[in-house]
Amino acid sequence: MVSLFPLSVRGAQTSRRGKVLVGPLDLDLRGIGVTVVMGPNGSGKTTLLRLLHGAARLTAGQITWACDEAQARREQAFVFQRPVMLRRGVLENLMYPLLLRGVAKPQACTQAEDWAKRVGLDGMLARHATHLSGGEQQKLALARAMITQPELLFLDEPTAALDGRATREVEAVLRAARASGMQLVMSTHDLGQARRLADEVIFLLHGAVQEHTPAREFFDAPKSIQARAFLRGDIVE
Repeated sequence: MVSLFPLSVRGAQTSRRGKVLVGPLDLDLRGIGVTVVMGPNGSGKTTLLRLLHGAARLTAGQITWACDEAQARREQAFVFQRPVMLRRGVLENLMYPLLLRGVAKPQACTQAEDWAKRVGLDGMLARHATHLSGGEQQKLALARAMITQPELLFLDEPTAALDGRATREVEAVLRAARASGMQLVMSTHDLGQARRLADEVIFLLHGAVQEHTPAREFFDAPKSIQARAFLRGDIVE
């Protein structure tokens, strides 16, 4: 497999109706472990993830992967804060991305059953996806994104609406993904979650990168006044 990383971002910006939403940004991502994007509400976390993934239009600058862009797109997936469920059963949801890639139905079914077991949904294969709880839907969305074994997984606030138990289960899935070599870039508002999962942190404010440092350095000795205020729980404008 040709690696997506390092990823070089130079002067990248996205705008809508003349308003700059994020950027201009300069970033270098090496693809090591878990990159957590943090910042106050409205700082541009979701837009940054969408921009890197190609779901938001690049209106200035460059985003350069270590491989061909088309190949880079095939090797990544995105999990939204509010999971999108196909109106069919759990098994069919999991099989869908495999069938799109030409995997034979028997093999797709076997892999779907395996992934359902990995995320604790093996007893729910026949259930309609829209009838699952929020935590179950998020685990299904994670499994469906990871079943094609992408090199990179983007996650937008993956546990924002979940209770403690569901959050713990989702984090276990993410740790397993990281241990398998999958690279994760995720946004979160949860400082505890960021401390538990992050290898590095990108701190955003007003669509601009204020800090991009190893996680321990960010939490122990943030460089910017804004990051220190954010970690104290103060309002950052």
